Order: sequence, then C-alpha cells, then structure tokens
Amino acid sequence: MLNRIKPVFKQAGLLLCALSLSGQAVFAADKPASAAMPHLSLEHGATQLIVDGAPFLVRGGELENSSASSADYLQELWPRLQAMHLNTVLAPAYWELIEPQEGHFDFSSIDHLVATARQHRMKLVLLWFGSWKNSMSSYAPAWVKRDQARFPRAARTDGSGLEILSALSQANLDADTRSFTALMQHLKDTDAHEHTVLMVQVENEVGMLPEARDHSAAANAAFAAPVPARLIDYLAAHKDALAPPLRQAWQAHGYKTGASWAATFGESPQTDELFNAWSEASYTGKVAASGKAVYPLPMFVNAALMRPGKLPGQYPSGGPLPQVFDVWKAAAPALDFLAPDLYFPNFVEWANKYAQPGHAFFIPETGRVSAADMAANAFYAFASLQAMGFSPYAPEFLSAEEAATLGEAYRVIEQLSPLLLANQGTGKLVGIRTPAAFDGTVDLSPQQVAFDPYRFDVHFKQLPGISVGAKEEAELPGAHGGLIVRLGADEFIVAGTGMILTFASKDPANPIAGIESIQEGRFEKGTWIAGRTINGDDSNQGRELRLPSGKFGVFRVRLYRYH
Repeated sequence: MLNRIKPVFKQAGLLLCALSLSGQAVFAADKPASAAMPHLSLEHGATQLIVDGAPFLVRGGELENSSASSADYLQELWPRLQAMHLNTVLAPAYWELIEPQEGHFDFSSIDHLVATARQHRMKLVLLWFGSWKNSMSSYAPAWVKRDQARFPRAARTDGSGLEILSALSQANLDADTRSFTALMQHLKDTDAHEHTVLMVQVENEVGMLPEARDHSAAANAAFAAPVPARLIDYLAAHKDALAPPLRQAWQAHGYKTGASWAATFGESPQTDELFNAWSEASYTGKVAASGKAVYPLPMFVNAALMRPGKLPGQYPSGGPLPQVFDVWKAAAPALDFLAPDLYFPNFVEWANKYAQPGHAFFIPETGRVSAADMAANAFYAFASLQAMGFSPYAPEFLSAEEAATLGEAYRVIEQLSPLLLANQGTGKLVGIRTPAAFDGTVDLSPQQVAFDPYRFDVHFKQLPGISVGAKEEAELPGAHGGLIVRLGADEFIVAGTGMILTFASKDPANPIAGIESIQEGRFEKGTWIAGRTINGDDSNQGRELRLPSGKFGVFRVRLYRYH
C-alpha cells in the first residue's frame, strides 16, 4: 500500500535541494533507494540529525496518546498540523494494535500513519508504546495482560502486584523484543526507500511507581546478588565523571566490587533507584539493540522529570534522569541519547542537564505553558543547546489562538533553519531565554551576549526614556526569548519576542557601538527578503532594537563603532 501512495513531484531535484536546505521534509519519487538512512552525526561541534544526506531540524509535535489509534480521527488532524508549520509528527506505535494475537502482526495502523504523513509532506518519529508507557503497562496486548503467570508483574513491598511488567522477566523481554523487532523489520521493508520515519523512541517514560523498585521474588534475588560486573566496570572506567550522588554513594562504601546492591551503595531509596534503573535500562537496551540489528534508525528514551524534594517512587524511579545517566549509558549502549519530557517552568535549568557536550539533544515532549513560551523555549533550545528538534505535546488540542502563535514561531524557525543548522556549535549562534524557577518565578535581569568586539545587552523590561527623571517601566508583556546569529563582522540576524536589545563596543579605539541599519524581513529558501527599514521612533532614535511582545519577528542588524 505504501508504495502506491508516493508523492510525485515534477521537479524532484530542485525540490530536494530547496527543502533540505530549509530543514523541511524531503520527498522525491526518484530518490535512490541507496540514499543513506537517517542517522546522527557530529557536525562543527553539534550532534545533528542527518536525513537524506542533509542536516534536518525537527519542528515537531507529539500527538496525544490516542490520536493515532484511529485512521479516521488521524485524517482530520493533518491540516491542523500543517497549518502550525510542523515538519515532523511524533506518534505512538501501539503494541496492543500491532500484535493483537501472539505472533500475528497487524501493521495497518503504522501503514496508515506513514502513508498519510507522506501525503502531507511530514516526517515521523515513532514512539514504541510497548512494555511501559508512563511507568505502566497499559499498552501491552490482552494476551500479555491476562497471563500473569507467564508474564509476571512488578510487586510492591507487601507482595501485591502492579500494572507494570517486571523488567526481571525473560518472558516479558522476549515478547516485547519480538514485537518491536517485527516493527523495525516492517519499517525496513516499507520505508527504507522513503525515510519517512526518522527516529524511534523505545518505551515511554519508564520508571517505577509508587515504590522505588520492583519487590517481586526475582527482583529481590537480583538485588541481593552482586552488582553486575558490567556496571561496575563502567563505573570504574568513568569514576571521575560520574554523577556526584552515584560516585559519593559508591565511594562511601569503599568502591566495592562483587557485593550486593545494598553493600555496594548503601541501603536507601537512592540505591533502590539505581537497581531499578539498571533493570529497566538493561531491558530497554536489549529491545533497542534487537530492533537496531534489523533496521538501525537512531533510538532514544524519554524521561519523566522529578519535582523538588521528591523521593524515588514519588517520581518514576530509575527513569533516564541525571542522577542515573551513568547507569543508563552502561546498561543500554544501543540507545543513542536520553531525552527530557520538559513540562516544568524551569525549562532552562532542566534543558541544560540533558544538553551535554558531544551528545544529541532532543525534546520529544513539552507543554503546560503558553504557546508563546513554548516557542521562546524552542528558539533557546535550537540556538544555545544545539537541539535537533523540539516537540510540544498534543498540538492538535491547542486553541485556535495558541495554534496560530505556535505556527507563527515555527514559520520563523522554518525560515531560519539553514542558518541554525549551519551555525549550531560554531559560536556564531546564541539563544536567549528568561530563566525561571520551579515555582514559576521568572528572572528578568538583563542578559549580555558577546560577539567581539560587540556586546549585546538584552532587556526584558521597558528601558527608561532619555528625558531627565525618566524611570524604567514594567516588564514587557508575554513571553521573552529569541536568538542571535552572526552573519559577518558587523552584521547579525536577531529573531524572537518580548526583548529590547542595546549595543556596546569592546574596542578601546572605538568604544561606542551604533546602529547602522535595522531591516525587518524574512528568509525565502535561504535568501533574505527585506521588509521595513526600522528607525526613528521604532528604534528609540537609533538606540535600540525592539522585538515586539506577542509576535515573532526577524531582523537584520548592522552595527558600527565610533568614539
């Protein structure tokens, strides 16, 4: 069916070039089957997603959990997603629909998803809802759920069962692995030519709730057994770079080897979390490795984050969180990266925990803030953290106004994609965002950005007028964020919302920076199209650049120095 629903373009060569440069999906009927499959590559200091030979920036949206389960329901969503300027949809692949009877596979839900994505010129990231989704096992098929003797559950300390498949069960692992591997084989058979599916997330927000670890008989036996040598060897090889809590726990117990988990790290909820991280990461990593052996798309896992002051089990214990990054890396080398589902107000703080040098950074889920704030976060992530992609959750349920705001921001990111992709990791690209605390308190302090010999002072409050006695006014309304790209010695692109920029010179011979010109405009296929020239009252008589609140503007600025 998929081969019968191919987009056909008359000028495939020109389209391929134009769309790959703009970071959009590439579709060409005569694309050679030998084209390299999607993969990750370190390019000028940034890990980027390479699609059909060109870097690709994911302007994503993750469908609500049930949206992709109905062909008719899904069909209604595509025009709305296109209107928001998405180029990629993150959508579940449901184990219960794919293998409704053991060993009998039905890929019709996947085939429809892929075919309609192609029809609407979209790419896909598939989310494997297999053994675990938000810790629970609700997407396992009925034949797994009903046979708890064969497919055992995790247990609480009192022995009662949880609706969570035990990671200590070989039968559970074998069943999940077989189905996931069949899915990857099907993608290889039906999508290796088109590359509609770019990446795969393996499981979803794994971790134990409401206790810190599984207390089944098998889990208790494994907890009492020696910590696996593979983990100890990894910790020893990376001792100086381990997460501080892990290193301190191991050090406090004499860097033991060949001992139980409690003897090695101490008796604590944190040790329970280390054990659960190893158990679920090993399981997830084996599922991923089996799928990759068939069709090696980039694969990752996502993390449900933890609130301040909470203990393991009060959040999904053992998920790919910073304190157990090392355990996940040791247990699941087949996974390409760990990703945060970032819903907390302190976006900047959490994003920086996952955007580690030399590692891919991708945000598969985000939300619970206004569309303008999500967009400001996207600008920051793409520019300062070299993100490969950004994906609000359930965009199909945004209000018309919020959808229009996200669409406006994604339209700007679409225009800027060639610049972003060319400059990630080079030092010529900087993101700006007002940091916030977990309680939502926003730090509106001015920020400074250096592009020698210039300094940009970024303000989020109205600047005082030039008249004697003028006072600074209140916070600019709405969201605050954006990015700056250096084009040349004195020339810059500035994009974003809710900011005022002033300029200074660091050159002793010419200590004052002036604005030579400001153009408002847009990019079309990488070419700058100038709009208004901004001056006079709109630039405070040549003193500042204003990025209006509630809109996402793009400006080309030329500076000069004088004394």
